[in-house]
Amino acid sequence: MEECLNIASSIEALSALESVTEMYPFFYRPSHLTLHGPWGLSSTEKYYKQTERLWDRWRVSTVNSDYSVCPSYPHAVIVPREVDDEKLVQSARFRQGGRFPVLSYCHHRNGMVIMRSSQPLTGANRKRCKEDELLLQAVIDGSLLGYIIDLRSTQQAQQARMTGGGFESKSCYSHWKRIHRHHERGKVLQESLIKLVEACSDPSHSVDRWLSKLENSKWLSHVHSALSTAGLVVECVERDGHSVLVHGSEGTDSTLLVSSLAQLILDPASRTLTGFLGLLERDWIQAGHPFQQRCAHSAYSHARLKQECPSFLLLLDCVWQVWRQFPLALEFSEALLLRLAQEVYASNYGTFLCNNEQERCAAGVKENTHCLFQSLLSPDIEEQYLNPLYEPTDLAIWPSVHPQSLQLWTGLFLRWTEYAQNMEEAREEVWSIVKEHRERAGPDRTNNTPSTHCDTLTPFENLMDELTIL
Repeated sequence: MEECLNIASSIEALSALESVTEMYPFFYRPSHLTLHGPWGLSSTEKYYKQTERLWDRWRVSTVNSDYSVCPSYPHAVIVPREVDDEKLVQSARFRQGGRFPVLSYCHHRNGMVIMRSSQPLTGANRKRCKEDELLLQAVIDGSLLGYIIDLRSTQQAQQARMTGGGFESKSCYSHWKRIHRHHERGKVLQESLIKLVEACSDPSHSVDRWLSKLENSKWLSHVHSALSTAGLVVECVERDGHSVLVHGSEGTDSTLLVSSLAQLILDPASRTLTGFLGLLERDWIQAGHPFQQRCAHSAYSHARLKQECPSFLLLLDCVWQVWRQFPLALEFSEALLLRLAQEVYASNYGTFLCNNEQERCAAGVKENTHCLFQSLLSPDIEEQYLNPLYEPTDLAIWPSVHPQSLQLWTGLFLRWTEYAQNMEEAREEVWSIVKEHRERAGPDRTNNTPSTHCDTLTPFENLMDELTIL
């Protein structure tokens, strides 16, 4: 046992080297990949160019081209056209870490937007920033109201003022309505994951004791909070027709979680394989989620680092809940989510290295490592991550957050059990059945035209009977 523990300790130490350039992705050289050519799938400029509805009122700003305005933002961001770069600089000085409000998503139905930022630095003296107020006013130009979804409780937001943080006051942001939705983060979320993994790793528990440990981990309550808040954002944008600003304290964890989940629910393009990976690239990697700090060790580790937090893993769990409730709505399968959950902690690729774009540029990540997302979309690999039942729809999908609707992600947390192995065999059988039906149905049944009628949600008449039997 002592030798086993020593080996585990050595592996853990080698998987978390201090120097990024000494990590394995810098030495991974598969024969089928080349370092030459473009790196990644999406960018701020590419998203703007592809989103024509942004062109009238929005622009791409390179005010952060040298990363001096906000170290954790990318070099380019999308902001209201009428707000000049000098106002952005002043707004950045008024926001924690310089993370001033930037566009995350523009809804294809009504043009309403989802913005994200960090908390304003109002402090105990209730400081204000005219440029920040003008920036948010420009966001809702022509609209009577916008919503600020603050991912802290009212008490936490009040306490933040005592340490220099704060929130947007009604007197200064009169056209914005603030709603508080408390989200746990940091150490609390990490401890929750550790308790869950410990419960799932011990097969000796009785059913009652195992269920008790599962409940005490509170992991599913975090899943519930993320999905319900994302649903609130969607309701504001889709049903009420108002733009939304999402922020917590730093704007690098729960903020990205909620805004990206809202896009998955709202945007049919984000539910495709390419679109989903592009969303992760824009709203997590380029948006400055500190992967190097948050995913330095897994839940199995004995190390307890202060900045460790499984925010990205929580996102993947939430996406799995949506995939399970809407098995036809997402083009990708559970296999992709499992692959991403593995890669974020231990990868051959440079995609999840460093904490922000500035660090990746300094380390030469794009020049010296391969991109995971491009590899996943290569023709010989892509098919294993596709959902064979996929039927596109332009409609928003509304996941249920009732307790009975949320389940433990057994494919991840019980992945080494006999049950999970049986499920893998079942997925392969599903693929073979679907392919057989597609071949019988011919090309007309295999094109992915977005559906608008309820009868298209059952694409193969006899397929469901066979899957039910299986």
